[in-house]
Amino acid sequence: MHLFYSPVVSEGIHLLAEEESRHCTRVLRLMEGDTIYLTNGLGDLHKCIIRDANPKKCLLEVESVQHEYRKRLTWLHIAIAPTKNIDRFEWFLEKATEIGIDEITPLFCAHSERNRINRERMQKILVAAMKQSLKAYLPKLNEPVEYLKFIQREFPGQKFTGYCETGREEELHKLYRKGTDVTILIGPEGDFSPEEIEQGKNRGLIPISLGKSRLRTETAGIVACNSINLLNEL
Repeated sequence: MHLFYSPVVSEGIHLLAEEESRHCTRVLRLMEGDTIYLTNGLGDLHKCIIRDANPKKCLLEVESVQHEYRKRLTWLHIAIAPTKNIDRFEWFLEKATEIGIDEITPLFCAHSERNRINRERMQKILVAAMKQSLKAYLPKLNEPVEYLKFIQREFPGQKFTGYCETGREEELHKLYRKGTDVTILIGPEGDFSPEEIEQGKNRGLIPISLGKSRLRTETAGIVACNSINLLNEL
């Protein structure tokens, strides 16, 4: 199954964007008559036939569409501090998308060592991971936000903060209620400050442990993402 992405899919006849057209015809060497699939990242999966394998504007005929393809039953939002080594943060974006995530917010904290990201590049990583893992939903990537501003917002479902400084935090799997929307905050390399944890508690965020090992930021994000997906599959 070859999956391509277009934010807007025309009914009947559709032209692939140049980058996707080039990948389709030059990299994958697909030709007229071959079947491919197209998603808008909003849950629609379109079955298409290549009618003109033009490397700049590949012409497709849309045969059918499946709505809400593999729709997730709960909403998983992870707010995570971008790492000093941006490659690690990009790895998190890629793997979280492959595992299954709905929303990502880059979070700037007291101990953050990075205060800017390239959102355009991040978006491309999410799109590539969505296609690679054959998903029809593109995770929502929010604008970066400071921790104190973020915790003032209202979020549906449960709210947790990944933190293991005191050693008294309950593990995620003991607190999470299966089938519930959830927002999980993951701090920077230096972790959240004690003041941030207290401020989060005052806003209803519950500190949790993600296991006995001390995890890197991006690893903690993946553990949280995978744990929620596994708990909902049990």
